[in-house]
Amino acid sequence: MSDSQTTRPSHVLEDPSAKAVAQVYATAFLNAAGQDKQAELLEEFTSFHDDVLQANPDFERLLTTEATGPEQKRGVIERTVKPYASEKFTNFLLTLAKHDRLELLPLILSEAWQSHEEQQGQVRVKLRSAVELTSDQLERIKQRLHDALSFEPILIPSLDQELLGGLVIQVGDTVYDGSLRTRLRDLRQRLRERYLNEIQSGRDRFSSPEGN
Repeated sequence: MSDSQTTRPSHVLEDPSAKAVAQVYATAFLNAAGQDKQAELLEEFTSFHDDVLQANPDFERLLTTEATGPEQKRGVIERTVKPYASEKFTNFLLTLAKHDRLELLPLILSEAWQSHEEQQGQVRVKLRSAVELTSDQLERIKQRLHDALSFEPILIPSLDQELLGGLVIQVGDTVYDGSLRTRLRDLRQRLRERYLNEIQSGRDRFSSPEGN
């Protein structure tokens, strides 16, 4: 493949301005869907991203590369997507192609889901544990979070064997660390501080006139 056929640099998706643009398109996407059809259209969007783009890298490159012009991209969508997609989703893709923003599809999808979940009173909660959590454990955690934080948590569990044991819960930018690794670290720190305090107290006693 020639250099002219490469996709835009991946850092485009990490650009804060790209995220801001993605938020605008995500809001427009949800508004076009309407409150009662948001979940359905989001599922269609997710399926297109996961089952079409991710499963067919060459097709994804065709839609996101700068070497393919906006009108060419619109033509591809008309021929390959329109016959199988809903009218609203097709029009959404055509609009992105017109403004040459198809490379933002992953960001737009993420922002759209997050906005939809917030509208439903839901919040994504990341769970990291040393061992895989059972369905009963996840349900208990979900209920406790719901009772404590007054929202419907969407749990996203993952394994982290470095934790040794326990659980790390992240809600937005806030991290609740109950892992064994952290408890051991805190214990070592407290023991170290107590040890240093005892040494300093001993030095103070020996250096004072009363200690002689």
